[in-house]
Amino acid sequence: MYHFEEGIERRNTNCDKWDAPFVGQDVIPMWVADMDFAIAPAITERLVKVADQGAFGYQFLSDTYYDAVRCFMKERHNYEVKKEWICFVPNVVLGLFFALQTVTEEGDEILIQTPVYGPFFKVINESNRVLVESRLRNVNGYYTMDMEDLEKRITPKTKALLLCNPHNPSGRVWKKEELRELVKICAKHDICIISDDIHSDIIRKGQQHTMIVPICREMGVKCISCTSPSKPFNLASIHVANCIIEDDEIREKFQKLLQIHHVTECSAFAEAALVGAYNESRDWLDEVNKYIDENVEYFVNTVHEKLPFLHVCKPEGTYLIWVDFSDTTLQQDKIKEYLHEKCKVLVNPGEFFGEAGKGFVRFNVACPRKNIEEALDRICRNLIQ
Repeated sequence: MYHFEEGIERRNTNCDKWDAPFVGQDVIPMWVADMDFAIAPAITERLVKVADQGAFGYQFLSDTYYDAVRCFMKERHNYEVKKEWICFVPNVVLGLFFALQTVTEEGDEILIQTPVYGPFFKVINESNRVLVESRLRNVNGYYTMDMEDLEKRITPKTKALLLCNPHNPSGRVWKKEELRELVKICAKHDICIISDDIHSDIIRKGQQHTMIVPICREMGVKCISCTSPSKPFNLASIHVANCIIEDDEIREKFQKLLQIHHVTECSAFAEAALVGAYNESRDWLDEVNKYIDENVEYFVNTVHEKLPFLHVCKPEGTYLIWVDFSDTTLQQDKIKEYLHEKCKVLVNPGEFFGEAGKGFVRFNVACPRKNIEEALDRICRNLIQ
């Protein structure tokens, strides 16, 4: 119904993914984590109405905005959220940054589980916190948390853990049992959890995302959950996200930091985009998830059949696929360059996700199937084991 197969023309729109100077006209970009689909019509209609108002002065968010967040979280995630818990931020990375400032001090240790989304490293290092890395276990491409290793790395200076759920880049959707074990460790050592849930609505068929906040509440662990319609509804440049903070003291400190740094103001389009997405575009979200399911199946099956020396595990969430090139003769730090220059396919290099990502690359399959078919055909024709 939404013509995902047709995609949308994004060249010459100042689009990072397609118009960055190094991309090239003959390259298929499968790197930046956004979609090559037109957004849901209901969102477009609301944005057009705002544009037609003809004035773009300072804005505030109405109860309609907060009600939309609450309703969506209840119906999609079975998580009942109070209005006062919702803190607007322009994007999730800023939310992660200010969450760190709120619950830790300079010199504190912050745990991450790698490989993981590149900005996790940046927000810790640029905050003058100490990054502590626990590597996830990788068994034939399926990643699990190494709880024993994680707990060994905890010291009295460890104050927070950054969690990526669903996990980027592996696509794991952490199961409730895994999250409970993680929270139990954090409760034992009085560690706050900051959870990046931005991909929580892009879930493969048969999988279920679990919000970690209720588990934290049950076990007495302080938690900040960062959410946004930007990934599931392709709204990254609208700049609308929310940090959900149940603890009154943490929330008050968080909001004060936002005010000090002048990041509490919203775009004139923020409410329209979120309400159009959460209230009126759930059928679009269901359909795009189905289309991505089929793209994932096609990509993984083709790699298994035609490129058996590459290793890939079907992701449980996100529209991202993590591929292991370590059994090729390519230099581990030159895989992206080879694919770009020889195959004309642009991907994210594994090193972006930390040392544990070396030998891997990340593909984005939120695009028309024809793009994936052509990209894999180019790789099959040009990649030598």
